[in-house]
Amino acid sequence: MGNTHNVTEFVFLGLSSNQDVQKVFFVLFLLLYIAVALGNLLIVLIVMTSRRLGSPMYFFLSYLSFVEICYSSTTAPKLISDLLAERKAISLWGCMTQLFFMHFFGGTEILLLTVMAYDRYVAICRPLNYTIMMNRQVCAVLVGMAWVGGFVHSFAQILLIFRLPFCGPNVIDHYFCDLLPVLKLACSDTFLIGVLIVANGGTLSVISFGIILASYMVILLHLRTRSSEGRSKALSTCGSHITVVTLFFGPCIFIYLRPSTTLSVDKTVAVFYTVITPLLNPVIYSLRNAEVKKAMKKLWIRTMKLEEK
Repeated sequence: MGNTHNVTEFVFLGLSSNQDVQKVFFVLFLLLYIAVALGNLLIVLIVMTSRRLGSPMYFFLSYLSFVEICYSSTTAPKLISDLLAERKAISLWGCMTQLFFMHFFGGTEILLLTVMAYDRYVAICRPLNYTIMMNRQVCAVLVGMAWVGGFVHSFAQILLIFRLPFCGPNVIDHYFCDLLPVLKLACSDTFLIGVLIVANGGTLSVISFGIILASYMVILLHLRTRSSEGRSKALSTCGSHITVVTLFFGPCIFIYLRPSTTLSVDKTVAVFYTVITPLLNPVIYSLRNAEVKKAMKKLWIRTMKLEEK
């Protein structure tokens, strides 16, 4: 560390100071987190065990679901345990660790969603070359690049904030360590650091979102030459992805693509992208995709047969 820190821990204000409300939130978020973990784990298992779901789209979906579990796990368990604690504290190192992994998995998810948009572009606009352009080796490389990109993004963010001095106060008006609330507690001029943090997160979000939008604009233009049946089939495979992209990028852009200030609504928005969106992803992909529903049904039947034996 480049600076000496007088602060050795941070204290969260959490979602509410009312004890009765906290107990309700404890039950609610515990159930939501269990649903996030089980729902996304189910998607991973279905893709791994079903021969029908061997295409690159489902290969990427399984990794997206795995990342969703990891992403939600960086904040939800701490939130749930703190709802029953009188003092909601986290060490300085614990805070930096939470920051790193949150942005690592968040950055990886953004890049995976971008890769999935590219996959849909190749599948719909270059169908004859699809198996060549999106073979197993290429898919593995793209997933690897998403992980590396997420790591680089997070490492750059944590490098910027880790060197700041924290002399007090140590109270964070949030339920987890995020960049802007922690930045407010630094006892030095943080204007340049704030600009660099927003630039890093904003660049990743804007470029990725731009690539996704461009991919779907090309897809829509290409679909004008297709029959109505072909258009509906192609759009059905894209609908789930577009929904997930909107749900994830909307809150992220709101939080990270603005001047380094915090708003009272930030905690509500954070709950949405750290808990609600990971919960909705498996629901969206399973309800809107006939192949996933068929594979889910087969897995259920197979499980029931095993239990009968």
